[in-house]
Amino acid sequence: MSEEAVEWHAVAKLSELEDEEPEHSRIGDTLVCVVKLEDDIYAINDVCTHEFALLSEGFVDDGEIECPLHQARFNLKSGKCTALPAEQDVASYPVKVEGDQVYVGLPKA
Repeated sequence: MSEEAVEWHAVAKLSELEDEEPEHSRIGDTLVCVVKLEDDIYAINDVCTHEFALLSEGFVDDGEIECPLHQARFNLKSGKCTALPAEQDVASYPVKVEGDQVYVGLPKA
């Protein structure tokens, strides 16, 4: 996604993110799950594609997040579904950090 096609939104303070602890954020009508993994930060859609559950309430293991409801798993880097019962990927979003502020880029309307 090109820089021109993205609108950036402040979602968290870098200093407040804990490694492998998912954070929930809302950008308009979009629910976003933000996760710090070592020195990288990832953002995916926060709603499981199997049944409505917030992925940010799940747990992170080996670069994936597990849905708290039925244990579907999603890759944090790509949003790719890696375990049933979900069969569809979740959207992944670009992330940038400026100073202590974490931004997530959503497609411009």
